[in-house]
Amino acid sequence: MNQKRARDFTQGNIFGHLIAFSWPMFLGNFLQALYNTVDTFWVGRFLGTEALAAVSATFPIVFFLVSLVMGVGIATTILVSQYYGARDEKGLKQAINTSLFLMTVSAIIVSIFGILVYKKIFVLINLPESLMKDAGSYLVIFLSGLVLTFLYNGLSAIMRGFGDSLTPLYFLAIATVINIVLDPLLILGIGPIPPMGVAGVAIATVIAQGISAILGMFYLFKKAKLATWDKSLLKPDMHMTKQLIAIGTPAGLQQALVSVAMLFLAGLINKHGEVVVAAYGLGGRIDQFAFMPAMSVALAVSALVGQNLGADKPERVKEVFFYSNLLTTGIALVVTIFVFFFPDFWVRIFTADAAVREVGCTYLRIVSLSYVVFSLMFSTSGISRGAGDTFISMGITLLSLWLVRLPLAKLFADKLGMGPKGIFLAIAVSPIVGLTLNLIYYYSGRWESRNLVKRETISDV
Repeated sequence: MNQKRARDFTQGNIFGHLIAFSWPMFLGNFLQALYNTVDTFWVGRFLGTEALAAVSATFPIVFFLVSLVMGVGIATTILVSQYYGARDEKGLKQAINTSLFLMTVSAIIVSIFGILVYKKIFVLINLPESLMKDAGSYLVIFLSGLVLTFLYNGLSAIMRGFGDSLTPLYFLAIATVINIVLDPLLILGIGPIPPMGVAGVAIATVIAQGISAILGMFYLFKKAKLATWDKSLLKPDMHMTKQLIAIGTPAGLQQALVSVAMLFLAGLINKHGEVVVAAYGLGGRIDQFAFMPAMSVALAVSALVGQNLGADKPERVKEVFFYSNLLTTGIALVVTIFVFFFPDFWVRIFTADAAVREVGCTYLRIVSLSYVVFSLMFSTSGISRGAGDTFISMGITLLSLWLVRLPLAKLFADKLGMGPKGIFLAIAVSPIVGLTLNLIYYYSGRWESRNLVKRETISDV
């Protein structure tokens, strides 16, 4: 098995491993955010506030539908990392092939489901009638290419389990460049290509994601030979299927809980009109960049924890906890300063609408004050995920979002008459609960006994 870029986290300096694994993840997340932000830029600048609001309104719906499959990807990284740490090559092959099968089948089901019910979701979240046509056009095209998106994400999850965060970065960089080039061509039209508006944004995204998926498949099966193309791809291992479902279901439900909460939050936001909807969408895009370092470190934490628990080295996990929190805190403080003191600079990139910019700045000034807490919540959650204890992560999400963020948003916005500012404040307050619960989990020591594989000494890994 060729694994030139695989990285053994069970030996060597923990902080060095975190940096080496995190920076490609950070750049990858940056490119992914840029990928999405380019769409927002072109729509906001050339199609207007109404089109921008329509595309922005689809984000929580897309996140909800995608979250139904994300659990398989999270479980894949966990199992691959632990089987790799245990030096179990047979288990590795079973985990890889079974995860690709489940990812493909699940994505097809979710795509069909989303296309059938999206109109009902629009009504549920109080989407203004004026936005439904453009939002529907974007969503149907995006969902049609969802299998490609998840194939790439599944391939990336496999590589992360091996400690390889660099290869997925290359494929994502190519996809991002393609998306940047195609967006203006398809949105505005050129030569024989007619202007497609919002539909052009979605088509550009699907094409770019398809190319990244094809490149990822070629690398995994042909170049690196981390997987084999045989009948096992169509006949998943039942034991591994059960493991992936046991780990992935809570992880997927966690993401679904987040996305449904976002839908309810969007429902509260949508009551305040197109300007607030557009500003909220812009604020969320900027948040993506702010949270990127912490989310990258969190993925690194999961991989490091998985390999070291698979290798029966829980003492190294304690080092992972310390250095990851130190790293995320420092970065988050710097990001907070730049966003809090210069919000208009970031908002102005996406829109020239003065009203949207004003509300967007208000959002950033409030939410940016919680960036450090958000970042620490992400990095500490990597411990439970790396241990495969995804039920705990799901429970924490349930409490922090559904028992704190949504009730507070409703209370502040409606009962206390704070309007959109109240919703923004609820977003800023809620991660305090999530961080507290993640810290309680870590100090309980429950993760120390979470070795999911039987260790075997196999030299060819």
